[in-house]
Amino acid sequence: MRRRSKNADRARAAMLSVPRALFLPEGVRARAAEDRPLPIGFGQTNSQPTTVANMLGQLDPRPGDRVLDVGSGSGWTAALLAHLVGRQDLVCGVERVPELVELARGHLAAAGFGQVTLEQADPEVLGMPGRAPFDKILVSAEAPSLPDLLVQQLATGGRLVIPVAGRVLVVDRFRGGKVGIRRLGNYAFVPLRWSGRG
Repeated sequence: MRRRSKNADRARAAMLSVPRALFLPEGVRARAAEDRPLPIGFGQTNSQPTTVANMLGQLDPRPGDRVLDVGSGSGWTAALLAHLVGRQDLVCGVERVPELVELARGHLAAAGFGQVTLEQADPEVLGMPGRAPFDKILVSAEAPSLPDLLVQQLATGGRLVIPVAGRVLVVDRFRGGKVGIRRLGNYAFVPLRWSGRG
């Protein structure tokens, strides 16, 4: 319990160091302190800060971890992850909406996180299998079931945090390919979309 609280503290400290307002459209920046999802255009949202803090606390990104950010949106979570792992070049993000990819790249560069890799998602590929394995994977969109394709992209000892069917799952990959799953509370996210299977 003490460790989980420490992880949450690290996540909240990162959020103070990487202001949400820098990653919001001008029209909603004044609402950055609101603890609710905010629209970023193209039917997507910037997630509620307490939800982001809880998910980052569960993910527990550590200095030196290689991290994948799925559904990067406006780039805020990718920047938070880069801050937590201590090196921008260790963070890769994917986003399916091309206009948001360009916006997120601009936000990241303006906020001093221009070395984060952010790519447009291939609609038939989930995650970045070509760059795997990752120590940590954060998903900011809801899947109908746990995608094995993402579990396969975890390194041994790695962790995936993902919303699945209304619950956030914390998935750990152990030696021998064994997987442990913990289910947290109820959350609402935009749907995770890709045309492939698995």
